[in-house]
Amino acid sequence: MLITHDTRCALDTVVDLVNTVPEDDAAPDGLPDVATLEDFVRKHEVSDVGVLSEFDLSAVRKVRGRFAGIFAAPDARASAGMINELVAAAGTTPRLTDHDGYDWHVHYFAPGASVADHLAADCGMALAFFVVAGEQERLRRCEAPDCRRAFVDLSRNRSRRYCDSRTCGNRLHVAAYRARRKEATG
Repeated sequence: MLITHDTRCALDTVVDLVNTVPEDDAAPDGLPDVATLEDFVRKHEVSDVGVLSEFDLSAVRKVRGRFAGIFAAPDARASAGMINELVAAAGTTPRLTDHDGYDWHVHYFAPGASVADHLAADCGMALAFFVVAGEQERLRRCEAPDCRRAFVDLSRNRSRRYCDSRTCGNRLHVAAYRARRKEATG
């Protein structure tokens, strides 16, 4: 599956956005305020975004929840339905652009769109490409029992089971090794 630069950026953005959702009721929100949203927008080089407000923060949190639902979808049909609703609500207006030193690429958000609509359109279309390519199962959650972070499995054989953060895979492999050694020494 060919993943263009702008699609990869949108995938990284949507994964990071979904991973700001609190893991449980006691965990803090990863987007607690407008300043954090501004940092997120800057870090991910989200273009054409004006001054952000509490309204934007609330709207992005709603979009974030909808994206989280896509990562939890049981199959491509469910993902497609959620993506269609998300992208349609954003009022997509595909257009070619070559800003900030990047070659020609497609933006799906309408000029002057809110940051929430911008994320819904561009990130929603990036996820749509995976469904179209029959690769919806690459949109995953970490399998570590104490981690449910989202990630996109870009491994050649679709074998990745753990997120990159928190070294979940390594931690579980070490625990399994220690358990085997303990059992062997008995």
